[in-house]
Amino acid sequence: MIDKEIRNRIIELVHREVVPAIGCTEPMCVALCTAKATELLGCRPERIEVQLSANILKNAMGVGIPGTGMIGLPIAIALGGLIGKSSYQLEVLKDLTPDALEEGKRYIDEKRIDIQLKKGITEKLYVEVTCRAGDKARTAIIAGSHTHFVDVNGVASNGKPAHSCHAETGSDDIALDLRLVYDFATTAPLEEIRFIEETRKYNMNAAREALKGNYGHNLGKTIDRPLSKGIFGNSIYAHIIARTASACDARMGGAMIPVMSNSGSGNQGICATNPVCVYAKENENTEEELIRGLMLSHLTAIYIKQSLGTLSALCGCVVASIGSSVGITYLMGGNFEHICRSVKNMVANLTGMICDGAKPSCSLKITSGVSTALLSALLSMEGKCVTSTEGIVDDCVDKSIHNLTAIGANGMGPTDDMVLEIMTSKGC
Repeated sequence: MIDKEIRNRIIELVHREVVPAIGCTEPMCVALCTAKATELLGCRPERIEVQLSANILKNAMGVGIPGTGMIGLPIAIALGGLIGKSSYQLEVLKDLTPDALEEGKRYIDEKRIDIQLKKGITEKLYVEVTCRAGDKARTAIIAGSHTHFVDVNGVASNGKPAHSCHAETGSDDIALDLRLVYDFATTAPLEEIRFIEETRKYNMNAAREALKGNYGHNLGKTIDRPLSKGIFGNSIYAHIIARTASACDARMGGAMIPVMSNSGSGNQGICATNPVCVYAKENENTEEELIRGLMLSHLTAIYIKQSLGTLSALCGCVVASIGSSVGITYLMGGNFEHICRSVKNMVANLTGMICDGAKPSCSLKITSGVSTALLSALLSMEGKCVTSTEGIVDDCVDKSIHNLTAIGANGMGPTDDMVLEIMTSKGC
């Protein structure tokens, strides 16, 4: 069994990276920063000036804001300044009322909000909000991770520059590899890791709540309809993609439903949770197997994000789907060798799926990722694995993962720039 000190560090890491969130984490991050700047100001701001990194801007442009029926940053910023509480973290807008929503709409109509792209920064996750009232102004900055505040000089509470904080580089975190992830998830005392079952309660509930409304593109509902059953069948596969897509539909469509996020992304949290939960239920796995499968899934995603970064040009469903494939492979009875094969199969298939912002159609990408997760697990259990003579896959599973993250973090940089340019210049 892994040394207790190491287990405790891993548990601390998971607790930090797997947290509740309402709505898409990028606009909620901006709302959180606005709430903090407002609290520092000490009164209702007369004007709010916001400067964002390109990745934050991209991910916040087209997504529904919970409880508002509206899309995008302006309403998130307005409500962050009017009713947001920074102590709520990524649930910053949970006190929203109909009256507050109307007040937020008026605030937008009065042209009190200015949103700009922050120039000259290398941070992929950067939010700077200045709230003004009369001749008084206060600024709050988030950098590195969605809830990590730094001061106006870019210095964190630990005295380090923002760009060196653990949230972005992982320098203060335990360095994971897939063997450590597997050994921890499969051997840690059950009571130490039982908390991960909270992800099931949150994210499967989001899937159920989604069926009560019409959110996003209704992909989850569509897969459950009679015509779709004639195509996909009444199968474990169909149930997995329906429950995963439904939760994403609700979250991207602006439902006031909390989900358990992973590495700063609610969709990643959903994708790492729901496929594992549905498979475990229908395969009649034990409670212990479910808990260990969930930990494998979530910790694998956290491990991959350590080298990929909080935000990147690579769609987060690639990362989370690798996690769910690992979790499902374990529930199928797979050992570490099987899990390595599943990871390599995933890397061979999904590499290059771009992130073009958070939006309702993210459910389509999640469905693609989860479908590949199941296929990769099945191939692995049959002894099939993409070899090192093919593409970016290496004999070493960790090297395969780092090949994937190098492409996402570095190689796809120009792609990210092009995506943002296209998104901000649409029109005939």
